[in-house]
Amino acid sequence: ARTVNMMEAISNAVKNNPFSSPFHQAKCEGFKVNETRTIAAASAKEDTSCEFGSNKYYALCGFGGLLSCGITHTAVVPLDLVKCRIQVQPEKYGGIVKGFKVSIKEGGAMELTKGWAPTLIGYSMQGICKFGFYEVFKIFYGNLLGEENCFLWRTSLYLISSASAEFFADIALCPMEACKVRIQTQAGWSTTLREGFPRILKEEGINGFYKGLVPLWCRQIPYTMMKFACFERTVEALYKYVVPRPRIECNKAEQLSVTFLAGYIAGVFCAIVSHPADTIVSKLNQAKGSNFMDIAKDLGFMGMWKGLFPRIIMIGTLTALQWFIYDSVKVYFRLPRPPPP
Repeated sequence: ARTVNMMEAISNAVKNNPFSSPFHQAKCEGFKVNETRTIAAASAKEDTSCEFGSNKYYALCGFGGLLSCGITHTAVVPLDLVKCRIQVQPEKYGGIVKGFKVSIKEGGAMELTKGWAPTLIGYSMQGICKFGFYEVFKIFYGNLLGEENCFLWRTSLYLISSASAEFFADIALCPMEACKVRIQTQAGWSTTLREGFPRILKEEGINGFYKGLVPLWCRQIPYTMMKFACFERTVEALYKYVVPRPRIECNKAEQLSVTFLAGYIAGVFCAIVSHPADTIVSKLNQAKGSNFMDIAKDLGFMGMWKGLFPRIIMIGTLTALQWFIYDSVKVYFRLPRPPPP
């Protein structure tokens, strides 16, 4: 009997062929789990602009990611600049208040805008990949797991989908991140992207843009895994224990308020998890010829936690705004937003 069941399972897997394309539409069954709720993804018939898992759906999710990451990261450039300087020169810049005072004293208010161009371009590209590929991988892995396992292992599904998406997102981000950190932390270095990008290319070649890729993965992948998994489960918990009615019965303002709160909670955890690697990235792009392990040894355990408080403020606010903008795009374009199975 076990052999027969195994052969049937293999046969069904071959027929379904989930590896044919990661862009095929999600398949959701409509069986009931109680009298008032069914497990079914929203479709275009339910006042939505496209099918869940369609190419249009992925494209609009990527557009939402572009806006959410590009706008928010650019908006917090002054705080990011001070945070990076505290990480690479803690003896000079001290804490967040002193960091702002010293930076303004040395270069005026415009000093705080350094690195805005590579930030805008780099994080817009990252946002497209982060959010767009997250939706792709979540549906792709979900089809492999099946409907019931998607629910039972949904946290694992969020973790592996976000990690896969961030892997590619960091490849898109890394060149601009290298330019940004050098503009912000190296006195006398080029002050604009127009000057800095060709300078790195001329002096260090393509490898100069990607010397920080491994520590960037170490920073961003845990950050993104926490960002998506914590957000998804927090939203679920808020609707279950805090909000007095299901999401479908809430108006748009109420839904987006829950999104913002869940995003901020997720952001605090993200900042803590990814901070040591963030410090190493900042130091790595400051010290020419250094590597990941050398910087880690020089900093020591406590040194890798410099600048944590401003980063918690920055990442908490940034993550909350990112989810708010991303969900607002979904609401505006009437994208299907099915709940967990």
